[in-house]
Amino acid sequence: MLTDSSAYFSINHPFDVYLSPWDNTNSPPSAELLSAMLPSGLQLISDVKALESDCLLQLRHLDDEAKTVVEFLKLQSRKIDMVLQHVMAQEQYEGDKYAATHFGGSGFTIISTEPLELGLEFKATLHIKEELVALLSIAKVQSCRLLEQAQSKLISTPNDSNHTVAHYACEFSFTVIQESDVEQLVKASLSLQQKQLKLRQLAR
Repeated sequence: MLTDSSAYFSINHPFDVYLSPWDNTNSPPSAELLSAMLPSGLQLISDVKALESDCLLQLRHLDDEAKTVVEFLKLQSRKIDMVLQHVMAQEQYEGDKYAATHFGGSGFTIISTEPLELGLEFKATLHIKEELVALLSIAKVQSCRLLEQAQSKLISTPNDSNHTVAHYACEFSFTVIQESDVEQLVKASLSLQQKQLKLRQLAR
């Protein structure tokens, strides 16, 4: 599925992205083929999250007398989340690992010590552990700007030493992503936004 790059807002939150260059001489895969490319661990997470989403929709129609059932299902959901956390931690992700700073339903931003060529496409795996998001997509480099020295000092990478290392903020847009994964990213961004607002209120 192709997304409209202006359709969703982006939230500031640190997470991991794994990038593998996509051969631009080949057409990007369809959403169906992308699904078939998922490793078993990511497929399990995708299936469980889809089932959980369907279940939550049905729970909204239950009346107050079903509160006990709802609480039990929430407990079961937390148990499943613990298992998924373990699966995500054990998964071996393909590609080079990058620290990412922003994400939304339209794309994400990573920090790189080298500039990336605009227009290049990558197979991108996003791993947002706090929201149990682990998904596969095809994404294109939309922009890549050199960060100012003050911003770079706030970022540490495995290759950094005592000397100053240039850092680039590279923005990607999704060119192929499953609709269910877009929904995951939107829900995750809203959930994190609520958590950030609560933290700001407590800090006042």
